[in-house]
Amino acid sequence: MKKNKLNVDDVLKEVGDLGTFQIRNFVYILFAIIFCAFYNTLYLFTASATIARCRVPECESDPPIFDTKHWGAWALPDGKERCERFLPIGNTCAAGSFHPTETKRCSSWIYENHDSIVSTFDLACQEWKRTLVGTVHSAGLFIALPLTAFVSDNFGRRIAFIATAVAPAVVGLGRSFTQDYVSYVALEFLDAVVGAGVYSSGFILALEMMGLHRRVLGGNIISCTFAIGQALVALIAWAIPEWRTLTRVLYAPSLLFIFYIFLIEESVRWLLSKGKKKEAARIIFKVAATNKRKLSPETIKELTEESVRPEEEKPSLGEINDQPSLALQVLKSRVIMIRLCVCSFWWITVTFIYYGLSINSVSLAGNSYVNYILTALVEIPGYCISVLTLDRFGRKSSIMTAFFICGISLVCLPFIPGHFFVITLTMLGKLSISMVFASIYIYTIELFPTTARHSMMSVCSMLGRIGSTTSPMTPLLVLMPRLKRYS
Repeated sequence: MKKNKLNVDDVLKEVGDLGTFQIRNFVYILFAIIFCAFYNTLYLFTASATIARCRVPECESDPPIFDTKHWGAWALPDGKERCERFLPIGNTCAAGSFHPTETKRCSSWIYENHDSIVSTFDLACQEWKRTLVGTVHSAGLFIALPLTAFVSDNFGRRIAFIATAVAPAVVGLGRSFTQDYVSYVALEFLDAVVGAGVYSSGFILALEMMGLHRRVLGGNIISCTFAIGQALVALIAWAIPEWRTLTRVLYAPSLLFIFYIFLIEESVRWLLSKGKKKEAARIIFKVAATNKRKLSPETIKELTEESVRPEEEKPSLGEINDQPSLALQVLKSRVIMIRLCVCSFWWITVTFIYYGLSINSVSLAGNSYVNYILTALVEIPGYCISVLTLDRFGRKSSIMTAFFICGISLVCLPFIPGHFFVITLTMLGKLSISMVFASIYIYTIELFPTTARHSMMSVCSMLGRIGSTTSPMTPLLVLMPRLKRYS
């Protein structure tokens, strides 16, 4: 494939690297990023834990109610025995009709509410099935990220972005009508496969149309928008707790993203990397007209002249077939391999800490919705700080400093007395790791060539899911006596 002489950054300076055209496209992408937050966090509320108790036929009213204050003391054990009931020795609800020590496994349950799939699919005392929903969702990301990258790098950023924005609406709405647990989990997995890539594809599409010095600002606005989307999920779930209705309310509007076909243009950088100069020129002229800027005669000439290679310079079919695959090119490049390994380690570390802090944040206050909102919103200051530091102090220095602050704040937690200081250090850790999360998105796409940019970032992000998959197990550490002070 021929190399084009156009320097996209120079052209963007002429047409405006953050003009009306880019701002309009950017706003369109931000709407999809909000829904991406919905896709990726909704399961935390639809599969939330629901308090249940054993059904005791001898004592139940008609219809049954959850409250057992008149007979629970002698019919139901305390604490963990919500899956058991005292063995009945009579047919009445009197205190003497139940054995005082012997218990039996419950055969059915009464739920405090019917807002979660736990009550819908009768998952009481099957905690592994409830938590499996999140595990399956994370497993879907391992397929989603490389799949989206393949589509993005080979068929275009625009196609990948629109497809991953619209497809979850169909899957999510279908999931809201499921009548059994297996179907729900299968569609949860499919939802992650078809929808998780909207963030990365939208991120790249937005930043590739901006100038180099606008990327930090643009990337952090996207990160802040995602955080706002997470907070909105909690707010909407607070107002509409019933999982079927909640899913339909959040997913149905995503069908409108199909109209982005007429609203969003392809990345000029991607078009030029694929040799599609004519289409790239059309978009550049459109950007210039929208931004009310004029192109220089040299740029116009370069855009409009036919770039025909002499016949003797054209590669033969054999030469084309002999060109190494992208994977082979990466393996042969020592520089790219080192960058890939370092970035992958960063991603694993960041996702482990980021999701670990989010999962454990529920212990900070009593209301789970408020907990999640606070955990999401504390990310925004981190993103704003990274805007100020990435360009001023450089990518590596900013990332390493944020990592260091996060590590120090979390290591100090078991040695700091007082609830206020524990919360302060936890929030500082979440703020710092959010800075890193926003920064490595920008830094990763800058470290790899355009033709492999999305693929390499998706490899790093996919490997990072090792961290997000293992982070739910961190609460188990409190079972170790020496680590109980971390709880």
